[in-house]
Formats: sequence, C-alpha cells, structure tokens
Amino acid sequence: MYTRISRSGGRSYLQIVEGYRTDAGAVRQRVVANLGRLDRLEPANLDALINGLSRALGRAAPVATTIEYDSARAFGDVYALHALWGELGFGDVIRRALRSSRRAFDAEALVRAMVFNRLCAADSKLGCLEWLQTVAIPGMPEAVTHDQLLRTMDALMDHAEVIQDKVAEQLRPMLDQQLSVVFYDLTTIRAAGLSEQQGDVRQYGMAKEGVIARQFMLGVVQTAEGLPIYHEVFDGNQAEGPTLLPTLRKVLARFPHIRRLIVVADRGLLSLDNLNALGKLELPGQWALEFILAVPGRRYGEFTEVLQAIQAKAGSAQQEIIEKTRWQQMRLVVAHHPQRALEQTLLRNERIAALQEQAQAWAGKLDGQDAGVKAKGRKLSDSGAKARLYHAVCEAHLAKIMKVDLKSELFAYTVDEAAKAQAELMDGKLLLVTNVADLKPREVLSRYKARG
Repeated sequence: MYTRISRSGGRSYLQIVEGYRTDAGAVRQRVVANLGRLDRLEPANLDALINGLSRALGRAAPVATTIEYDSARAFGDVYALHALWGELGFGDVIRRALRSSRRAFDAEALVRAMVFNRLCAADSKLGCLEWLQTVAIPGMPEAVTHDQLLRTMDALMDHAEVIQDKVAEQLRPMLDQQLSVVFYDLTTIRAAGLSEQQGDVRQYGMAKEGVIARQFMLGVVQTAEGLPIYHEVFDGNQAEGPTLLPTLRKVLARFPHIRRLIVVADRGLLSLDNLNALGKLELPGQWALEFILAVPGRRYGEFTEVLQAIQAKAGSAQQEIIEKTRWQQMRLVVAHHPQRALEQTLLRNERIAALQEQAQAWAGKLDGQDAGVKAKGRKLSDSGAKARLYHAVCEAHLAKIMKVDLKSELFAYTVDEAAKAQAELMDGKLLLVTNVADLKPREVLSRYKARG
C-alpha cells in the first residue's frame, strides 16, 4: 500500500491505495481509504495515523530530526594574504630572526596571525585569539594562547632593527630607483592605562582631536602608490618638525639604490631649520633631496605681501587658481579655492556674531545689576564675564580677532578689524614651499593633494 494524491474538480484528495493482480495476472489499484481533501487535513490528524501504523508494526514513533548548522571557517582573505606573505619573503625573514631553541611555539606563525588579524579584523590580542577560531590560516598551530602572543611581541621588539632591515631588502626590488615621490606624515594614537614604564612612549601631548591626552605618535613614510616603506614610533609629546630629518636619513640608509626622492609633508613639519637641513641632505650620487612642504597656518602672516599681490585675482575667481612666486630662494606655490574661502569666512563671521551676542547679554545683565534690577540665576561680576568670554573666544580660536581686556576693571572687549581682514586674506589658501624645479605649479599642488 501507498499514498496517492488524486485530483478532481480542481481539488486534491489524499488516498491510501493498494495494488493487486487480477485472475488474469493484470496489475490493478484500488482505494483502501479516502483521507479527505488535502487542503483540509490537519497535520496533527495525520501524525496520529502515522504513529498508530508505527505501533501496529512494532516500530518506535518517528521523531522529527533537528538540523544543526556549524559555521564554516573563513579562508578567502587569509589565503590571499598567506600567498602574498610568502611571495614577499616575510615568512623566511621573521623565521630566521626569531629562531630560538628556548621557544616551544612557532613565533613566525603567530606574527603572521597578528598581522592578518590587523588587516582583516583589527582587534586586541585577546580579540585575535577569538578571530583565529573563525578563520583557516595555513600552517597555524591548533592551539594559541594569549601568553604566546605577548612573548612573540617581545621577541619582535628585541629583533626589530634586524627584521626591519631585512624587510627593507625584500622591498627594494619593488621600488624604482627613480622613486620620485614619498609622503611623510605623523598621527597621534591615544593610549589607555596609567602605569609608568621606563622609556615609555605614552606621554601627554596635544591629540589630533585638539585635547591634551596620553598618547604616542606614529610617523609613516609611503610611496605615491600607497606602499608603506618605513614607520617609527615617537613619544606622545614629540614635536613634529624635528622628526622629519632623522626619518628621511633612515629611509635613505635602508633604500640606498634610490636616485631621486621628492618628499611631500604636511604643515606641521615646516620650519626654517628643516628647510636649511633638507637642502643640504644628499642622495647617493650627489643628488639633492627634493621636497614639497605645506606652510602651517600660524606662519601665514609672513606671507602677507605675497597674498595681497594675488588677492585682486583671487577675489574675482570662480574656480581654483594657482600662482607661483619666490620665497627664501625657493619656489612658493599659492592655491586659492574661492568656495572654500567663502565657507571659512562665513563660518568665522557666524562665530564672531554669536560671541558678540553673548557678550552683549552679559553686558546687559551687568548694567541691570548696577541699576538694581534683579535677574534670574547667580549674580554676574565683571571679572566673571571677562573670564567666560575669554574662554569662549579661545575655544572658538578667535583670540587674535576678539580681544578681551583682562586688565580693565569693567567688562570690555574689542574686535580687531585688521586681524579679521588678515584672517579673511588667508581663507581658502594653500601655500606650498618646494625646491622641485621640473614640476609645474599645478603638478606641485597635485603631488601634495595626493598624500591623503
């Protein structure tokens, strides 16, 4: 016997049918039972029938099997990185440098795991252990502990110079002798914890968010194609300017085959000392080092005459204009972006207006108090109003324009229109100092903008 679904009048019916042979030996079927219309049958009724048939045959009632799904390990990205790691020769370099008979685990594999983790799903060392349970990296030990990762990091620190030199050797064939352009920049990285260690790079300094924080600084040199070729960690309170020359000397020492180098660096790295020293720095073959450096905003005042000379053209410009001139026996490229200039001017004026409105409110409250008028809130003093306005002006970075008279007995301030006009003269400007002779001004600007 078996079940069959028959159709009649557009409806489906469930039947139990048996097959038999006639006396002549022909095979026929007959309906043993009609179970009803298929769309009206309840699963519970059919379950009772199925269980009854199972009991009649001495079988256990069928139980629905629960299907469990186990997550597969990811392998696509880590396999690609593993192939690249081997092709670049990093594995052999680290394996030779960290070879030790006292270490019972494969340090190179753990370095590889931490590097891949940073590239695929950056996390802490404990997070790296969890991540390793979700990926399939060739040649990875079955069990990795947190202590092993920390010991691997210690071994890396002990052999950092050797490993970096060997990695540089592996990268040299990838760098053209006419490397031409490298970008150098520094960034601050916040650090947690309050412990003090000998030689600790975690120092309190001005963070990129504009606040004082415990941090360290990371300097990176990369090619125009985005390939990092050198990095160094500095103390968190290190000034940017003095890091440029030592970094470049180390880059040139590690890549002595480079015959031409144009360094592109951001505003914080420009100083007269840097410019003079950069001009004296030579590459192999007596080639002079070339550079493109942005002028920091705090030094724009030294270029007032230059900017005033192009202001008439800049004031009527509808699109970005680029001018060139000379400064300190070097080329000076000035770019003016009219839309950005308008936005900066409007934003400054809005901040000044808001500060003036607040100052007028405080002045009105002080005058009312002098006249005997009672107002809500705490009583305001002239010294308190001066302090509050001074802090608000400093936070808005307008101290050179709105000047609070802290020595006056009464609450007073002035708006320096000359300083305001000077600031508007700088709006939308980008000043680049360079000693590169064979690049046009627009090419100089393009090289600088490509750094980010």
